[in-house]
Amino acid sequence: MGAPVTNGPFAMPMMRRAVPRRLQPWLYVFMAVTFQLSGGLYLGTMAEMMGETAMMREDLLMCLYANLAGMAVYFPILFRMKFRFTNKTLLAAAATGVMACNLAAPHISFLPLLWAVCFVEGVCKIQGTFECMSTIQLWMTPNRDFTVFFPMLHIVILGSMQVADIAATTLMHHYHWTAMHWLVAGLMMADLLIITLCTRHFRIVKKFPLVGIDWLGALLWALLLLEVAYMLAYGDYHDWWASHVMMAVAAAAAATLAACVGRMLHIRHPYIEPQMWTYRHLAAILLLITVVEMLMAAERSLEEVFYEGVMHYDATVSMRLDWPAMGGIVAGCLFAFRWMHVWRLGYLRLLAVGIAVLACYLAGFYFTLSADIHISQLYLPVACRGFAYAVLSATFMVCLEETMTFRHFFQALSVFNMLHMVVGGVTGSAIYTEALQYLTADNTARYGAAIDRVAMPGGTGAVARMMAEFVPRTLEVGLKQIYGWCTYACLALLLLFMLYDAPMRRELKKMPSWRRLRREVAAEVAECHGGNAHDGHAESRSQAKPMAGE
Repeated sequence: MGAPVTNGPFAMPMMRRAVPRRLQPWLYVFMAVTFQLSGGLYLGTMAEMMGETAMMREDLLMCLYANLAGMAVYFPILFRMKFRFTNKTLLAAAATGVMACNLAAPHISFLPLLWAVCFVEGVCKIQGTFECMSTIQLWMTPNRDFTVFFPMLHIVILGSMQVADIAATTLMHHYHWTAMHWLVAGLMMADLLIITLCTRHFRIVKKFPLVGIDWLGALLWALLLLEVAYMLAYGDYHDWWASHVMMAVAAAAAATLAACVGRMLHIRHPYIEPQMWTYRHLAAILLLITVVEMLMAAERSLEEVFYEGVMHYDATVSMRLDWPAMGGIVAGCLFAFRWMHVWRLGYLRLLAVGIAVLACYLAGFYFTLSADIHISQLYLPVACRGFAYAVLSATFMVCLEETMTFRHFFQALSVFNMLHMVVGGVTGSAIYTEALQYLTADNTARYGAAIDRVAMPGGTGAVARMMAEFVPRTLEVGLKQIYGWCTYACLALLLLFMLYDAPMRRELKKMPSWRRLRREVAAEVAECHGGNAHDGHAESRSQAKPMAGE
């Protein structure tokens, strides 16, 4: 295989010469979208899955959190895998794993095994997405500017989430809830065909062995994340601390946390290093993303209750709201790109804009929520939700990258996504569930006393008809109250941003080259092993010329 030609349009040396150069990066965009469309189970088909499999809502949500946990925990070793295996090997393994998990998941009824399958699917999903997007990064931004890369990346990630929900609901309506799994398996077959016919084994840098990785630490962090997700997802079902199950899981989570911290402090190369927690703005970023995710959890908790319990929407009707959400996501990513890259304005003020639009979403539902509205009246609040989520997600990741060095960036990104994908959302959902139960019972007690045969002439039939309307209205009032309190909380957060001012960033930190990144990793491992890394001293200090072939 000859050396790749570097003049002309953007070239990818892992692609075969027969593939047109202008088409090459778009093939990787297509594969990245297909990876993001995948999942262990698909919540757009939740009602049908619950009816056919006898699973509870909590079981299916736990499958989602297991899938997200697999994605979040895997971040620290993404670059290590890239330096060990070729692009073709990683993509083929990821596509095969996603396909196998999607074909197996519908036939598994044993919940721990199903959660494990969803976890592995999340690992394969993030591996495939990272490999695709990191390969075409220089095509998207030749100077490795993350104010360009992260907004574009979130168009793929967040937009694919909406497309996956639309596709799953549509296929479920016309065929069966397992049709989405077959569609994803077919897309993975297409990816494997592209990988086989269009790519070849090529290394960006020389092979670097998988030494110095704390695999036990990774397992402990994953176990801790799943235990926290289980506690918050099943808390209401088990009646929280009145249940021995919750007490046992809490004790196990505490023991796992102690093991994670102890291992982090006492081994030479832990999975997440203690120095990672010492960066100046990291705690503020993690706290803010947790609060934002708790507010955004209204989408999965309050909105679904409103659609099903008050409006009685079918899944195919509520699916129509995915389109304005997608429009808001694209608009938010493009706005973040223009704000950070073109206008070069400050990140803090962009976060304030995102929180202001998030407040508009919460206030919009508070003032609009009623059983008498048309679905089109929800388009604007839902679009605001998508816009705010896109702006905040992209900006938080740019802020995190600017705060951290490369050595700790992907470790911090793992913790960030633990809170971003799992803990923040499941905590918000648990709070909303408890609040809605309390407010519904309270409103029923307050207003139900007025319904009796004396106050309502017409006999038992009139009372029954009134009660049929009274229950959804009581639920509606409870939802309004929660949206109101969430609006107050979001406005208070916005006020903090407006009171705090910081200088605008003008000079952005540059992303180092692949060779420099590999040398840094080699130096870390050599330092950890007393200078005896399996890769050898000479190779870790070399320029690491590209080498083709597996």
